[in-house]
Amino acid sequence: MTTSSFLDEATLRGFVFQCTDPDGLRAAMAGAPITGYIGFDCTADSLHVGSLVQIMILRLLQKYGHKPVVLLGGGTTRIGDPSGKDESRQLLTDAVIEANMAGIRRCFTPFLRFGTAPSDALLTNNADWLDTLGYIPLLREVGVHFTINRMLGFDSVKLRLDRQQPLTFLEFNYMILQSYDFRELSRRHGVTLQIGGSDQWGNIVAGMELTRRTDARTVHGLTTPLITTTSGAKMGKTAQGAVWLTADRVSAYDYWQFWRNTEDGDVGRFLRLFTDLPLGDIGRLEALGGAEINEAKKILATEATALAHGRAAADQAGETARSAFEDGQAAASLPSVAVAAAELAAGIPAFRLFALSGLATSNAEARRLIRGGGARLNDVSVIEEAMLIGADSLRDGAVKLSAGRKQHRLVRPE
Repeated sequence: MTTSSFLDEATLRGFVFQCTDPDGLRAAMAGAPITGYIGFDCTADSLHVGSLVQIMILRLLQKYGHKPVVLLGGGTTRIGDPSGKDESRQLLTDAVIEANMAGIRRCFTPFLRFGTAPSDALLTNNADWLDTLGYIPLLREVGVHFTINRMLGFDSVKLRLDRQQPLTFLEFNYMILQSYDFRELSRRHGVTLQIGGSDQWGNIVAGMELTRRTDARTVHGLTTPLITTTSGAKMGKTAQGAVWLTADRVSAYDYWQFWRNTEDGDVGRFLRLFTDLPLGDIGRLEALGGAEINEAKKILATEATALAHGRAAADQAGETARSAFEDGQAAASLPSVAVAAAELAAGIPAFRLFALSGLATSNAEARRLIRGGGARLNDVSVIEEAMLIGADSLRDGAVKLSAGRKQHRLVRPE
């Protein structure tokens, strides 16, 4: 395994969407280990699965002997990244940002090795330099390298303007500060690679150009694709809410169930992106058909959960699911109700299905059950009363509904 092999495996696993200079990056990595970074703004006290591609590519970078840098946006969160947004983010107080940073730090330790060795990950905060900037000096030293013409052409700006949505002057400055981050990390830590989501391409290129113009240094940019499911849903979002990476937000069991419920067409892709399994093993798993694809989903669930929550928690989650869903005696002992197959195919509101199942005596009681946190679908909490439960929720021919810990029903189509 050589340091230059990173780009090969990253491409094979599906991490690479765009790269500013693949040959140049490959040559740089062949010469010696490099340092690469990804920035994470602190808009919540945890990250969710939607950020997992970024974390996993940093993990892959470290695997090949390179140094990953996690940049927390203690400074840029005070502005809000307009990329991919139709409207301005709510401005957060400094106290909230500080609390969010403390929570987010926990998301990286299961995936990255931190320490003082050359390839150990480094955690930084851009407030360390952004908070000390003077406005006029910044305009004179950095602002002269940004033309309004060019900035108006970036997707993050065009999206708002094309949709006639307001873009504040505060947000308009975000790309300048992100560019400043790239140059500052280049100066402080020798960073030569910035990685980000596909919506960050313009910001990354702007940072590369600033670094080249002011420091005469060549740096590189790489973006990852936006991950959506086969059905078109955004990764990390479910009808039950965001799938967070920390156990105080989403339990290891619910996390396991999220991956177990992966659509058939996504299994191979998610195994490549979100597990460390060898590509040859993944190829065999994604070739499974029929009911056997469920075994691949369980492996995906266990391997992904082991990375985020530890192997013991992943194995326990898998065993709990097995006993609840697959133990023949346990399944046979659960009462079941039948609903019209056509009705289930169209989707039944959660509150209505809980009432039909007998777990609630009325729609109103079912709504109260869901609002109180006592309703579960296939052992995953239901938090939206009107979410549609359809045929895609069938597991071994039935949908399992639970009210609390002891009341269960199997809903079967007829």
